[in-house]
Amino acid sequence: MPAPTLLPVSIAARIGASASFDSSEPLSTSRRTGAKMTDISGKVAVVTGASAGIGEAIARNLAEAGAKLVLVARRQERLEALAREIGGDTAILAVDLAEPDAPERMLAFVEKRFGRVDILVNNAGMLRVGTFETFDLAEVRPMIALNYESIVHSSILFARAMKAAGSGQIVNISSIGAGITAAGTGIYGGLKRALESFTDVLRIELAGSGVRVGLVAPGTTGTEIFDDMKAHGQPGWDEFIPALEPEDVARAVRFIVEQPPRANTARVHVYSASEGF
Repeated sequence: MPAPTLLPVSIAARIGASASFDSSEPLSTSRRTGAKMTDISGKVAVVTGASAGIGEAIARNLAEAGAKLVLVARRQERLEALAREIGGDTAILAVDLAEPDAPERMLAFVEKRFGRVDILVNNAGMLRVGTFETFDLAEVRPMIALNYESIVHSSILFARAMKAAGSGQIVNISSIGAGITAAGTGIYGGLKRALESFTDVLRIELAGSGVRVGLVAPGTTGTEIFDDMKAHGQPGWDEFIPALEPEDVARAVRFIVEQPPRANTARVHVYSASEGF
């Protein structure tokens, strides 16, 4: 009789597909066991791309749960306005994460300001699409720098600091585009697929260390990213599909970080109810 196969302990929650959670219910306790979820009140959370859209919604949601925020993005005036609205112990760092030394500057900033980091949400990114005939090759390197290199760099630096501290949570924002093979999506989807592979391996390497790693893959979400696409002469996908709201994605991130220490929610996919792929 063959030995049983040991499977990695992970949760793949495909919201609207194979699993779901009721975001209207409190996340502080488990209804089935009464076991306590993780209380993130007082935890130090770094959110990149926090000046608008999904990043802003994540920051607001984590602040509502009592987390101390470090808001990171390029637009300082947007960060200052959000910090004023959130209040509490909130810090801002205006930096272009595509710059090679940005991850080091980000970690140094949060350690100097708070002395530690408990949660990192890598959300900053850009979206360009096009076939091999139409894609602007000048956009390839900036996309690699922001959508992959900066996230890998930040994840590794923060993972080392968290492992030394014995605890932490990293959440990388991917996209359902990582699993879609369609004309025009090769570069964006390919980078997201690479990011998901890296994220899975990092989770495995940190297993048992107290540091948990997961990702959220949103579907079409109504944010400024589509306005930016349109400004570059590309159609925004929200023109064709009723989009998610940034808050839908933010709830998924909070779901991950509030899991009890024994659980590592590795993947959450959030589809628009109108997406059929």
